[in-house]
Amino acid sequence: MFPAGLPPPRAEDGARLDEERERFRRRLERAPGNAALRAAAAWLEDADKAPVFLAALAGSPFLADCALREPEFLGRLAETAYAPAFEELLAQTATAPVDDRSRLMAELRRLRRRVALLVALADLSGAWDLEQTVAALTRFADAAVNRAADFLLAEAERRGEIALVDGSPAGSGVVLLAMGKQGAFELNYSSDIDLIVLFDEHRLRYRGQETPLAFASRFTRSLCYILEQKTAEGYVFRTDLRLRPHLPGHPLALSCGEAELYYERHGQNWERAALIKARACAADIAAGQAFLARLRPYVWRKYLDYAAIRDIHSIKRQIHAHRGFAVIRVLGHDLKVGRGGIREIEFFVQTQQLILGGRYPELRTRRTREALAALAAGRWIAAEARDELDRAYTFLRALEHRLQMVHDRQTQQLPARAEEFARFASFAGYADAARLEADIAEALRTVERHYAALFEHEPDLGLGRRLVFTGTEDDPGTLETLREMGFREPHAVASRIRSWHHGHIRATRSARARELLTELTPSILEALRREPDPDEAFRLFDEFVSSLPAGVQIFSLLHANRRLLELLSDIFGAAPRLARHLSAHVDLFEAMLAPDFFEPLPPREALAAELARRLADARHLEEALDLCRRWAHGRQFQAGMHVLLGVSDVLAAESCLSAVAEVILEALLPWVGAWIEERHGTIEKGRFVVVGMGKLGSRELTIGSDLDLVFVYDAPPDACSSGPQSLPAASWFARFAQRLVSALSARTAEGRLYDIDMRLRPSGNVGPVACSLESFARYERETAETWEHQALTRARPVAGDPTLIKEIAAVIDEVICRPRDPARTARAVRAMRERIFREHGSRDPWNLKHVRGGLVDLEFTAQFLQLVHAHAHRQLRTTGTRDALVAAGEVGILDPDTSQALVRSLDLQHALQAVLRLSTAPGLAPEGTSPGVREALLRAANGVLGGLPLGSFDALARQLREAQEVARLAFDRLCPPIEPEGEPLTSGKGGEL
Repeated sequence: MFPAGLPPPRAEDGARLDEERERFRRRLERAPGNAALRAAAAWLEDADKAPVFLAALAGSPFLADCALREPEFLGRLAETAYAPAFEELLAQTATAPVDDRSRLMAELRRLRRRVALLVALADLSGAWDLEQTVAALTRFADAAVNRAADFLLAEAERRGEIALVDGSPAGSGVVLLAMGKQGAFELNYSSDIDLIVLFDEHRLRYRGQETPLAFASRFTRSLCYILEQKTAEGYVFRTDLRLRPHLPGHPLALSCGEAELYYERHGQNWERAALIKARACAADIAAGQAFLARLRPYVWRKYLDYAAIRDIHSIKRQIHAHRGFAVIRVLGHDLKVGRGGIREIEFFVQTQQLILGGRYPELRTRRTREALAALAAGRWIAAEARDELDRAYTFLRALEHRLQMVHDRQTQQLPARAEEFARFASFAGYADAARLEADIAEALRTVERHYAALFEHEPDLGLGRRLVFTGTEDDPGTLETLREMGFREPHAVASRIRSWHHGHIRATRSARARELLTELTPSILEALRREPDPDEAFRLFDEFVSSLPAGVQIFSLLHANRRLLELLSDIFGAAPRLARHLSAHVDLFEAMLAPDFFEPLPPREALAAELARRLADARHLEEALDLCRRWAHGRQFQAGMHVLLGVSDVLAAESCLSAVAEVILEALLPWVGAWIEERHGTIEKGRFVVVGMGKLGSRELTIGSDLDLVFVYDAPPDACSSGPQSLPAASWFARFAQRLVSALSARTAEGRLYDIDMRLRPSGNVGPVACSLESFARYERETAETWEHQALTRARPVAGDPTLIKEIAAVIDEVICRPRDPARTARAVRAMRERIFREHGSRDPWNLKHVRGGLVDLEFTAQFLQLVHAHAHRQLRTTGTRDALVAAGEVGILDPDTSQALVRSLDLQHALQAVLRLSTAPGLAPEGTSPGVREALLRAANGVLGGLPLGSFDALARQLREAQEVARLAFDRLCPPIEPEGEPLTSGKGGEL
């Protein structure tokens, strides 16, 4: 069985002992007349003291330095027992000079060096056991913090900032809480001290020009400086403030009232566990004790609901996943937070204290060993568990102290290299390093066995891995787990998850949300690790969680339906733009729960009926618009998910997205009409139509596409509206169109519907917003240039008066189907293509629109074929690029192989474009995106190509270049690359014709 403590250090080799003896002797010989120095020689000559003393110097460079710098103190210590010598040091600490900051800092550092030397010698010699050692270290920490606080409060009073009652800090209203091991009187040898600084707003008598909060924060900053600033004399204590409540702005100090409110509203179970050890240690101790008394019902809940108990259990279940089956590697192991370490003993105790302590006051102790005894006394744990865990605790704490004595570092990590471990074994009192390794392994296994048995009937949250996100610092085992899971930046992931648990985002500000998230976190990570780039997927998931207005409902859904979690993971792994869309509209998340979400995308008629039901109870235009926005975002998200997961092909998704836009336009016309009529009356026999151009006209809308619109009206000559603010028909319909555009493009809390582009209307930006049927027909017949007729091939009336729709369609067909000179048309089409290439062209094959052989070439090919041949082959007359290319093959204008090759190129590039619209920012090449995006592109390509699937992204890139070369050659044959003649080049729309 491993021992309960450690024997005195052993000499690693005699030569090292002799070297230390000579160094110390030379130091003593420098002042032969000093009685204290002569007394210090006893440490070299005394048969009992010398072996331990010299082994300590040989094994610890830090202790050797302390001894060489404090020979007089060693001399006094040779003649005085450890306990009274320590009490004398405490008395000196309590009276350290407070008239000057530099003097105080120097004196505290000298006292700390002497305390470190005394405690080490008392511990190493076996004169003090663990309890005496940790109590002495804690009492000095309390004394040092007190004296630093006394100085700062006295200084503040001298400056007139505060008033002290009788000049004493006792009633100052400034509260210092010792947390962690200092609070429990369990401080380790080279420990940081965990402090929370508060001020009682009813007791602090602040007289300064700032605020009490600013004063308390400045006090805290100065306190930390006095204690931890390294000088020639060293430091006193490193201070850690991370256990304080995390309020907005992260103030270093806060009022007692704010702290109480924080714990009541946002406190987590791990913070309750931390408060078990809290103790008022300095300044206004009475105020601190009163504060902790007010928190007692929060810490010690008499009745815990099931969710809270599950959260406490889940903390434990995250921490332990190994069940003791795997071998623990001792060398390099962390005795504090590693498997079977000190932290697990503390959690073993604290989880039961949190659950039981509200009803059983005997469990409300700060100290770990006392709590173990109380648990056994109440028969909550077996006596064997108490004895074995207590023994392991004292053994591991003794090892922790020896590790820290070597270099005065807060470390719990055993040496990883065999020769270094052997040296440490000697300092730990072992003649055989293998024996020490075996004892440590046995102790760790013992802790792990009892820890696993504590909640042995609970399912394991860790999914076979260690995942700990409680507290304020990284858990080494968790970081290793995250690395093994494929996360390249485990520190960033762990830090962000802790911030969720700290309630730093809206979704986790309720206790119930945090409890659910504790249960979910391992499953979230497990889902994200399967993505090609887990770090990017996690970052996007974090954006989503951070955007949630509340967390309970969505976390509950994820908890109940893990398929939803997998779907989210797919989005975050392969569709960053879709993920951001989801983060901006979190209500879309619930859309995935609808039973028809993954059914075939609905046709236009079903969409129209659905939107009509949504709008049935709308009371005014703005309400109708918000309903339209929410509905459109849901349907757009559904189409995007279908494309991403391959549920629907790109053609179906584009058709659905186009139908959504048409349905919205049709639904909004009466609402906008009512808004105009209320102000300006009606136009008798007036008719209005929205003409869809570009991708809307060709039914090829993708996620994020804008709408290219032309507005056409018809009214009797000289018609005016009937209202009191009467307008001529042209002005009335122009205002109608402007209000419709505003309704479609305005951004509200629900987002926006669409960006609107009207540059393809007759005369472009200089033309009227809405044009009459007569002027539309005259312009297209007499004035429009070839590039405008190209755009007209995709024009389609999509909403408005049915009779006017037919009349406009007839005008469009008439213009497109009239005979044209093929050569002249080819030159004009080629000229526009070259202009677009000069302005937007690219040699990057992933610039799918503008690269040679890209979508512009394919669209221009279809448009040219219609303009030249539709008069003879009416089958060519269609608004869709794909349909036109298919028809050209069927009527013999293109040979069937060329037609099929062009359709194949179009389908491939449309599929890739659809994924890129979901996945990347405009202009970002796939090579610079995540592996998830590249996999989604490969999946989309294989979905449209048929045949043998492409096996790699490189193969896809080759296939894309080949498809673009086919399109380029076909366009060059139809519209040869010659210098354009005839028509001037006027403004187009960046190739969106």
